[in-house]
Amino acid sequence: MFDILMYLFENFIHSESEIHVDQDELTEELVRAGFHHDEIYKALAWLEKLAALQETDIKPYLTKGAVASVTRVYTHEEEMRLDVECRGFLMFLEQVNLLDGATREMVIDRVMEIDAAEFCLEDLKWVILMVLFNVPGKENAYAQMEDLLFDEHDGVLH
Repeated sequence: MFDILMYLFENFIHSESEIHVDQDELTEELVRAGFHHDEIYKALAWLEKLAALQETDIKPYLTKGAVASVTRVYTHEEEMRLDVECRGFLMFLEQVNLLDGATREMVIDRVMEIDAAEFCLEDLKWVILMVLFNVPGKENAYAQMEDLLFDEHDGVLH
């Protein structure tokens, strides 16, 4: 499923191709690309839920009047999916204001819905990029996250 999400992001969304593609046409293209129908439907449902998260004003995971410097306590299931490195990266992104509480929770929600046995920091970065791309007003955060994902530093950093 995650491979399909990355394929869609790289080939349609990130490349700024026509996003309003007929779902049947998209499914057929993904089948031609070698993906299975059940995984395609899971990926498309994942994207629909992402769109629904950013369209609603209701944030069940945020408390009214919550303080910005709240420490996020992870459930056992979240800790099993997001290792220490991933949780630390999320905290870092909040500290540098690339993520706020709402976008962090959207990221965690989408991570928990990914049907994959393994999940690593690189996968998390892609999920963050997909979430930021879909949240209006987060264009600058998206660009900065894109730089973090794609900029490879050669040699020793000073």
